[in-house]
Amino acid sequence: MKLVRYADEPDLRAIRFEVLSRQTFPEYLQNNVPGNKYWGRLYEDFPDFQLALVDGDELVAELHSVPTPWDGSDADLPAGWDEAFLRAFESEREPTVLSALAISVRPDRQSQGLAARMLEEMRGAAAAGGLRELIAPVRPTLKARYPLIPIERYMEWRRPDGSHFDPWIRVHERIGGEIFAPAPESMIMDCPVSDWEEWTGMQFPDDGEYIVPEMLAPLYVRDGRGRHAEPNVWLRHPL
Repeated sequence: MKLVRYADEPDLRAIRFEVLSRQTFPEYLQNNVPGNKYWGRLYEDFPDFQLALVDGDELVAELHSVPTPWDGSDADLPAGWDEAFLRAFESEREPTVLSALAISVRPDRQSQGLAARMLEEMRGAAAAGGLRELIAPVRPTLKARYPLIPIERYMEWRRPDGSHFDPWIRVHERIGGEIFAPAPESMIMDCPVSDWEEWTGMQFPDDGEYIVPEMLAPLYVRDGRGRHAEPNVWLRHPL
């Protein structure tokens, strides 16, 4: 297996959405405003931080990340995925950290340690780019089973052996990541109900709070629109 830049492999970039993103993330996550606005620029503006793992000719995993400004204080910490992403393109400040956007592993290649490898590669890219550290607004794997539990409580859950309850957070901690803040509204999606019905396969006939499969928190419907705030957990990786 070898790591390549998407900027150097247009054929891989052309298939990555169908092979990886569509297979590993719910459709509604592909429709947030910052991502729709700037995702296409990642490969030209920040090519060293958009990497693919190939096994022979097969695309098996990928990582996306952006250098973004953060002075290290609680007051300046981005609210989550959306703000870290927007700062990378819109802030006039110099970037100081690398913020993770996503790691995807092809479903038939999961449980082979590739997610941890891609996380290590992301840390390496941050170091090579002269950045202070890697920060990650982590989407906890099991949070969708507990959509009514606030992320502030969920991020404190531990197994009897002291390891984290959530397997994706556990991977981060195993290679040196540290939990340091909740991001209760990391990614905001506010869209017409018709869009949500298309994306989820559910109907939302009335205003109210809905539990939707795969969502980490409820969907709130009012006056023909649905709002979902995706909660994440901030982890940091000193380099």
